Parts: sequence; C-alpha cells; structure tokens
Amino acid sequence: MKKDSQNIVEVIDCQCSFSCLLTDNEKEELKANLTIQKFKKSEIIYKEGDVPQNLLCLITGKVKIYKDGVGGRTQIMQAIRPSSLFGYRAYFANQNYITAAAAFETSTIAMIPMNIVAKWCEENSKLSCFFLKSMAVELGNTQERIVNLTQKHIRGRLAEAILFLKENFGVEEDGVTLSISLSREDMANLSNMTTSNAIRTLSAFATENLIRLEGRRIVIEDEEKLRHISKMG
Repeated sequence: MKKDSQNIVEVIDCQCSFSCLLTDNEKEELKANLTIQKFKKSEIIYKEGDVPQNLLCLITGKVKIYKDGVGGRTQIMQAIRPSSLFGYRAYFANQNYITAAAAFETSTIAMIPMNIVAKWCEENSKLSCFFLKSMAVELGNTQERIVNLTQKHIRGRLAEAILFLKENFGVEEDGVTLSISLSREDMANLSNMTTSNAIRTLSAFATENLIRLEGRRIVIEDEEKLRHISKMG
C-alpha cells in the first residue's frame, strides 16, 4: 500500500468521531502511519480467516460485510457507509476474521495499523471507551438482525432489507430512490433468501405499488406499508 495523494488531514477530519479523541501526539502518529487504498467494485477487502492488521475507515463508496454459509449461500451481515470504522473487532478479540468484506462499489479506505490503535487505547481512556461503545452497539444491532432474519417471513425480511438500505445509505435527491444499486443476488443475501425468492418478492412489491424497480435501482413508493410488512414479519 502506498500513500495516496489525497490530503491526509482531510481523511482524518472525515472521521471526526474518532480523530477528535486523539491527542496531538497521537494525531501526528496517525498521519505518519495512515495509508489509503482504493478497491474496485466487488473487490475483496479481507477474507474470512485473514489476520486482522488494520483499523479500516471507509472514506468513499460502500462496503458489505458477509459470511459464506452452507451450500455456497452467502449472508450479508452489515452494510458499511462512508466515515464508518470496521474490521477491528477480530483484533481486539485476538481472532482471525470470521467474516469477509468486499466493495459494493468503487471504494476508498483509510487503513491504520491495529497495533498502534491498541497502544492508543491503553494510553487514552476516551478512545478505549469509544471502541467499547462501538462494539456494544454493533453487537446489539447484529443480535437484532439475526433474530429478524430467522423469525420473519420472506416478505417481512425483504421489506426490512429495503428499509435497512435506506437507513444506511439514504436516498437520491428525489427522496425516494435508494442511493445504492444492488444485484438481485445481493438483495437475496441481505434478506436471507434465495435469489429466485428475492426476485419474486420484489416483483410482488412492485405489483402492489410498494416499490418501483428501475433496473437495479429501487424506488420506494409506499414506505408506511413497507414498515408495516417489516414489523409484522
């Protein structure tokens, strides 16, 4: 990995919830050790079983955290948006990665060596509390998502997935078109269903005027009904 020509200070500022907790000396150390790498669409960022080495901060683009299951099925566990930190839990747990990460679209990621981050956490109580809170929130979200994916019916899971994408990535200027474009396979992996079921259910939602499909783009037509379907499961 090589230093990118992008201004390092701008990279740091984009993740103010993290950098604002650093001392001046730690910020200087961050500038000296931070690297930036660009990933193409669908390119692997790390694989299951890899040894975690860096704290990852998504600067631009979109990233999926996923796990390959039985029979070649894939489950998308998280969707990472810009300015989010990821890839650090395994290091603190003294584990290899139990998931994988790949770019949904062309993405730029800042990387900070985890051994340096761990040293900061030992010396900086505010920073260690930040990561403790972040992991606690992530654990709660993951537990809730697992329950929903295993207990809700197909329609409820897909409605929740659409709302999940809206809450994570937002919408275009029209206020209704999701600002992320996913393949039907990715929608299925996000919803814990087969691709054929995802296609049928998306078509049913479109017929019921809950959404409108424009290629890979999803336009939300009736968010209230989608929320009702998600809630009822």
